[in-house]
Amino acid sequence: MNRFLSILTRFFSILTLALVGMAITASGQTSGAGSHADGTLRVGLWTLWHDKALTAAPASSASATIRSCESCAARVFSHPIQIKAASGKVIAGDGDPAASVWLGGALQLSAHGETVMLHNPVRVSARSGELVLAVTLPVESYVERVVASESGAADGPESLKALAIVVRSFALHQAHGHADYDLCDSTHCQLLHWNGASDRRAAAHSATLSTAGETLWFHGQRAAAWFHQNCGGRTAGPAEVWPGKSANAATAMPWLVSRADPYCTAHGAREWSATISLADLTAALSAAGVARPGWKTLTVARRGESGRAATLLVGSTRISAEDFRIAVGRAMGWGKILSTWFEVSRLDSAQGTQFAFHGRGSGHGVGLCQAGAAAMSAQGHDAGQILAQFFPGATVADEASGTAWQSMRAQAFNLETLDASDGQLLPQLSQALGEAESRSGLQPAGTITLRSFRSTEAFRQATLAPGWVAAFTEGNWIGAQPLRTLASRKLLAPVMRHEFLHALVESQAAPSTPLWLREGLVEAWAGDPVAKQPAPRLKLDQADRALAGADNEAQSKAAHDAAAFYAQRLLDRFGRGQVLAWLRNGLPASALAAIQ
Repeated sequence: MNRFLSILTRFFSILTLALVGMAITASGQTSGAGSHADGTLRVGLWTLWHDKALTAAPASSASATIRSCESCAARVFSHPIQIKAASGKVIAGDGDPAASVWLGGALQLSAHGETVMLHNPVRVSARSGELVLAVTLPVESYVERVVASESGAADGPESLKALAIVVRSFALHQAHGHADYDLCDSTHCQLLHWNGASDRRAAAHSATLSTAGETLWFHGQRAAAWFHQNCGGRTAGPAEVWPGKSANAATAMPWLVSRADPYCTAHGAREWSATISLADLTAALSAAGVARPGWKTLTVARRGESGRAATLLVGSTRISAEDFRIAVGRAMGWGKILSTWFEVSRLDSAQGTQFAFHGRGSGHGVGLCQAGAAAMSAQGHDAGQILAQFFPGATVADEASGTAWQSMRAQAFNLETLDASDGQLLPQLSQALGEAESRSGLQPAGTITLRSFRSTEAFRQATLAPGWVAAFTEGNWIGAQPLRTLASRKLLAPVMRHEFLHALVESQAAPSTPLWLREGLVEAWAGDPVAKQPAPRLKLDQADRALAGADNEAQSKAAHDAAAFYAQRLLDRFGRGQVLAWLRNGLPASALAAIQ
């Protein structure tokens, strides 16, 4: 579960005042898609459908909002409303036609038999009598959803990290040809399942969070990136698949060259075969506007460096082999022509003319091969080594600044930072970890990673943490606002001690351990004892709910105060050793009764 763990409560107001307004917008050239300095992307929803109407409703018992213009005041609606396309306008409920409507809050959108739950703003407009939906997603939420949608069971943690970096680079480093949004949700851009892929979300979340803000660069410039399912043993250069993208791929994109991939074929190359009738191919190519009916022959006119078909001769018409693959896929499904690396022959019989294809690989073949990356991850290669295999010469760097992350190892933690001077803070960080170990009686379960972001805004965009949070911990990963900022305000030691305590407690907690106990122990050990304070207003179940989803700083503080009170009472009555045993194995009802 994506949970944000907040800093020591007594520092909330201090940090809010001290850090507000400190976001830094880094300068730098961008290629194609824009810098997205606000940390969001507009993503097309249901772009392969041609819906003329949809139903919008508040999710569960929550309320949703609607605006008929971008500057209009939002109106709350609590019952389902229908939104219809009327030529180039939209009509929401019984309202007047408008160019667009904006939906907000917790939403449930339904059309063509599908329902999507969203907590992100949605702009609904119309073109030619069809609805156009654009969802504003944080960049990192988009990356996580795509990684979950595009990955598979064979992927390991490192191949998922590499995929996350490529997905982010693809989204931010090039234009994608859409007028109403930055990216669509189909394979034209990157596949995004709005529903489903739940079994992949936890792994995708971890990979996205640990690479937050990282993209590919080449010699100080942002680098375009693609990925595909299986290269068949050799990747392709972009010019042989999309001739219009580069007149000379070796010069324009030297990090995207055709090269052998021994990892993809370690257990044999993926081969495929298909037989398609002349009539079906004619219909598919005609529908796509690629070739007119009447042709009888189909041959490979030119191959690229990788061996893939680059140009086909359809009768007397030359067409791109990739255009051919896309046309057949859209008309007959993507399981027919899996790649452009194929041989084709004509078969004539009494039943008519057919064309037999035999090929290898799956997808366009450019950039990261997911099968090869998964094999490398299984063999112990890290994300950097995987990316070096498929993007030779490219480096991973912070998207906003182009600066590479530096890794500094100390004691049982690893500091990742863009500021080399942060190395001077290692002694203070080590002391904070030592204090956390001493107070809790716990030891790290593996290496803790502490990532210091370049600015307050970069931290918020990467972690999606609310504005009152200076650092947060998830498992063995800690993300923090700039360490220099915390140090200058004398907050580095208490904040880091608090976060190290979270890492220690989370490494020992059983899945069933309530959130109030995990949070409360951290609060109790991080600061002064609170057992003598008056009993809090919140009961345990109320505190648990508020900790999981506080709407504001005041609610969060009240929940943390309550958790600290009850955890300290447990420690006072039963001792640290017994409480740690309950942390690992579950809290008995008798203990709960004793502290309430």
